[in-house]
This record gives sequence, C-alpha cells and structure tokens, in this order.
Amino acid sequence: MDAVKRHTIAVLVDNEPGVLARVIGLFSGRGYNIESLTVAEVDAAERLSRITIVTSGTPMIIEQIKAQLSRLVPVHAVRDLTTDGPHVERELALIKVAGTGDKRVESLRIADIFRARVIDSTTESFVFEMTGSTEKLNAFINLMQPLGLVDVSRTGVVAIARGGKSF
Repeated sequence: MDAVKRHTIAVLVDNEPGVLARVIGLFSGRGYNIESLTVAEVDAAERLSRITIVTSGTPMIIEQIKAQLSRLVPVHAVRDLTTDGPHVERELALIKVAGTGDKRVESLRIADIFRARVIDSTTESFVFEMTGSTEKLNAFINLMQPLGLVDVSRTGVVAIARGGKSF
C-alpha cells in the first residue's frame, strides 16, 4: 500500500470571482483535505493569482488532484512542488503569549533562540512574529503552551521553486 505523503501544490489561475470556490469545491466534493491554503494576485497585468495548497494523499490521490485541478477552466498551470524538484516553503505566524515573572523571561529566551520577533508588548503579554517552516512554527508554539499561549494566527504555507525557471 502506498504511503500518504504531504504535498505542496501551486496553481496559477485567473484572478476572478468564484475561482477559489471552484478549487475548494473540487477538494471538498471528493473528500480531500486541505491542510493549508494561501492565495494572492501575482501578476496584475495578466490578472493571475497563485494558489498554494498543502494536502496529503497517496501518489494516486495526488495525481488525481493535479489532473482535476488542470481541467478547471480558469487554471493555467499546476505544479507539485514536492515532486518537481527543490523548492522553498515558508509560513508566517503571530503568536500571543501571556505571562509574568519567570514564564515571561522564558518565553523571551525561547523566542530569541527561534528568531521570533516581539512586535507587541504589554505588561501581561507579548505578540511574537515568526517566519519559517511549518515544523519550526509548530515546535515554537508547542514550547509556548506551558508558558501562557493565548492565541495563534497563521498565514498558511507559501512556496516557490528554486532556480531560474518561472512558475
């Protein structure tokens, strides 16, 4: 049996109303899970947006997802960055931690180790900004839980292929 593996898929689409709903509908209609989803316009002149989707599945499921995405009318290109070669992935998170005394000092020490920046500070709390891999963010968040983790807001994964080729 083929193993389920995490894949990062980039989709270049027309920037028009309803496109994101169609892409999401493709996933939900077939029972595929979306672990992360980001979308933004990447070419204003051509009115193109890039959707980055993180999902998991067997190789057969991933191939089905890519084929079905390619058949949607507003889709120009689909790339599985996980299998197409080297790529870079990053995610941004804002993490709020409340605490006093030793817990406050410890949260700052750990933030320094993880290169998280303090972007807001009160006498009771910090808001940290952190960029990195999903795994790095998860590790930092897990360490903040016993120190007074209050809230987390994450962007989802953005990714791009390495090298000189476009999309």
